[in-house]
Order: sequence, then C-alpha cells, then structure tokens
Amino acid sequence: MANQEVLEILKKRFETNMNRHKNIEWNKIEEKLKANPKKLAIIEKMEKTGGEPDVVDYDSKSNEFIFFDCVAESPAQRRSYCYDQEALDARKANKPKNSAVEVAKSIGIEILDEEQYRYLQTLGDFDTKTSSWLKTPEKIRKLGGAIFGDFRFDTVFIYHNGAESYYAARGFRGILKV
Repeated sequence: MANQEVLEILKKRFETNMNRHKNIEWNKIEEKLKANPKKLAIIEKMEKTGGEPDVVDYDSKSNEFIFFDCVAESPAQRRSYCYDQEALDARKANKPKNSAVEVAKSIGIEILDEEQYRYLQTLGDFDTKTSSWLKTPEKIRKLGGAIFGDFRFDTVFIYHNGAESYYAARGFRGILKV
C-alpha cells in the first residue's frame, strides 16, 4: 500500500464514523501523519492485519491523535494467539503461532488496556462475537493470568484466562499515538 492509499482509507473511515472523533478535523490528522512516516507505516500494518484503525481522541497535552483498532470484531489476522511470550514458552503442546504481545510489538502498537477498551465500547458495539486480549496488570500476569474483554447483552465484560490459552475467536486490539 502506498502512503496516499492509506491516507485515503483513513479519511474515508474518518468521515464515515464522525461519532468517534467529534471536534477533530481531518486535515490536522493528515498533516501529522504526513510529517510522521514511521507512524503512518505502523497505521498501514494495523490496516493490513485487519484492525481498521481510526482516530478516537486527541490528547492536547501531548499534541497526539489517538488511533484504536475499530474493526467490529477482533482483527481476524490477529487471532488464535496466547497472551505473551512467557505464556507461549510455557505451552508444551499445541502451541499457537505467536503471542498477542509479541505480534503487537512487531506491528509497533500496544494492546488496549481495560480503560481504553471500555472507552472504545462507548463509540460503538465491538467484539459482539469475538473477544480481545487486554493489557494485563502485572499482579494478574505474575499469577499466570491474563484479561480479555467482549461485549454481550449490551454490556462490556472483562474476564480472565490462563495467559497460555488461545481461541480462534480471541485476538487483540491496538493503540497508536501520532
């Protein structure tokens, strides 16, 4: 994908989903992306892996636009991973191809945390058939667990699992600040 093609996809998504970014102007986002080719390349990776990134906020203190993966269901190309490398290493049999944390790093993004995930859910109904790993607090991770979220029964649910588990319907969503 060329930079211009990515920008056109983002602009169309931005214009189609104005409820996600009230009081934010596209031309300011485009200007910032053009000035940051490395970040634009990360957005392209988010797009190529099915995330459908979109601007969801602007941080005036840091002068950064905040992009989340806004695809309706957890990105299909980012599913069937356990939580992190430690969990992957701990599996003796039927290992997944990778871990959510490692794939996020390779893309250049971080996994949404619980607060970010709950914010995403105020912008629409996401993960009504899938679930997404969430950045797990260290205390839970040290005990072998990891958290994930989904949206069922008109409610955001945050659950736990062993970090080494993986499911065809569980992926992860990322955040990028530009």
